[in-house]
Amino acid sequence: MEETGSSNGMDGYTALITAGGIGTRLLPFSKEIPKEMLPIIAHDRDGSLELKPLVQAIFEQLFSAGIRNFYIVVGRGKRAIEDHFSPDPRFLEFLEKKSKLPRGISDFYEKVKSSKLVFLNQPEPLGFGDAVLLGQSLIDGPFIVQAADTIILSDRDEHIERLTGLHQKYGASATVLLRDVPDPRNYGVVEGDYLEPGVLGITSAVEKPETPRSNHAIMPVYVFSDEIFEALASTGPGTGGEIQLTDAIQRLAVAGKKVIGVLLQGDELMLDLGSPETMIEALKLSLRYADEKGHAAPEAAKRPLIPRPPRRRAAEIGSLQDPDASLPALVPLMIEWRTAHGREPAAG
Repeated sequence: MEETGSSNGMDGYTALITAGGIGTRLLPFSKEIPKEMLPIIAHDRDGSLELKPLVQAIFEQLFSAGIRNFYIVVGRGKRAIEDHFSPDPRFLEFLEKKSKLPRGISDFYEKVKSSKLVFLNQPEPLGFGDAVLLGQSLIDGPFIVQAADTIILSDRDEHIERLTGLHQKYGASATVLLRDVPDPRNYGVVEGDYLEPGVLGITSAVEKPETPRSNHAIMPVYVFSDEIFEALASTGPGTGGEIQLTDAIQRLAVAGKKVIGVLLQGDELMLDLGSPETMIEALKLSLRYADEKGHAAPEAAKRPLIPRPPRRRAAEIGSLQDPDASLPALVPLMIEWRTAHGREPAAG
């Protein structure tokens, strides 16, 4: 299998994927089945449509960026996630004998076997910040944090490279992905001054403000230095009685640390499976996204290079209900995996 991302400067990064939340907006479904295991639609390497758990798609996307070390935060009722990331040779043999082995499963297992992955148990759902704090004694160096109920679709996963590149360029303690939304009251919201087009020097960050002072909403994809751990350790419960990651980011900004925000580009999409409404829309979008890739593949195979699609204004993709909106070409995801020696997966 061709390996990607091994020489793009991401080798030193660790990824922490948070999947410990209860998923109250998806009850009763999410009581036994983690919301992070809800599907999006993609193509496997054979061009066939497949239903892929969102947490797998996020893992693969981060791998394609060059990351090989992963921590996944889980809690009670999340055993399905651990099971999904545990290769099952007997299952593969059974499918192979039946001539029903999808390429996507075998590829995924190869990615799993060649990565280092450790599960961290969050006994109580004490917030996004608490989940990140679980990595304090384990993570050394810069790391990416992503919530496992949201994925960003971008050309060649460019948003990840952009985040890490700008984090390094500005020597930031925290770099957050932003999206301008009409009503950001249900998000963390930041203020600041532009350092360059699409990049904000953040001066304040507030979780779910009743009266937002900007439209810059935080998306759950971040790059941090280890300074975030000290900020989290000194941050008490905030909105909802939970330890909020946004509050720790505010601490860094107040302390004069470099905190920057990177805005989504006009042709980058967010799929959120955190509520029934957004889940349904995410399925529609991912189907159209995969369908465009399927139609483009025969023509792309005839060309030596695939040109980048032109940038589109954010307004062109602002309405997810527009059935005629075009989507950027889906790029195949390449991933590997290896079990963590000396560590046992935490009980779910």
